[in-house]
Amino acid sequence: MCNLYSQTKSQDAMRHVFDDVLEDDEELIDTSGNLPATPGIWPDHPAPIIRHLAGGNGASGFRLSLARWGMPTPPQFLAGRRTDPGVTNIRNLASPHWQRWFGVPHRCLVPFTSFAEPDSRSGPMKGKPIWFALGPDRPLAFFAGICTEWTSIRKLKEGEVTVDAFAFLTCDPNREVASIHPKAMPVILTRPEEWRQWLTTPFDRARHLQRPLPDGELQIVAEGAPEDAA
Repeated sequence: MCNLYSQTKSQDAMRHVFDDVLEDDEELIDTSGNLPATPGIWPDHPAPIIRHLAGGNGASGFRLSLARWGMPTPPQFLAGRRTDPGVTNIRNLASPHWQRWFGVPHRCLVPFTSFAEPDSRSGPMKGKPIWFALGPDRPLAFFAGICTEWTSIRKLKEGEVTVDAFAFLTCDPNREVASIHPKAMPVILTRPEEWRQWLTTPFDRARHLQRPLPDGELQIVAEGAPEDAA
């Protein structure tokens, strides 16, 4: 389960990576404020996401905004609990709990430069984070995510809040991740045509994107550190 990732590219890089995706009547609107590089993003923390804008009488294209990591937990897992910080990773697309958010208005892309999985191998590194990226220069890519506005008590000291929340899909691991964490890896989208398909097409045309990144496309770029600041 991926419960730690980084996004260290500039805000301008996130805006312009979509230039080749935009059609003539579209734009990318940034409502996220001032975004610093974030070498360690943890559950329930705010992070940038990109969503589709419906068009109509308003803008058409995409929006870069902030949301908190963790979607509503299925009710059967909340018995006796006073808070719900949310679910970070989503695997079972057959669950009715998740299906309500599979439409285009609730799909998002989650920018990242690296992600960590706990080391399952025996030895001194067992349980420590192993960081994966598309290369040593940590190029920008995206997790396939879903999002919604959600009112809940995420923390007792915070009380009831209404937030934009997100989580991302997981799948079977590819070769590189399986050697460290054989259970799962995030669903990673690296090509502009995949980004647009995930954000704009009916779910029956987009659900095939829940698959491992091909073997050989990820590298281990750091080991043991709680953040990946590169």
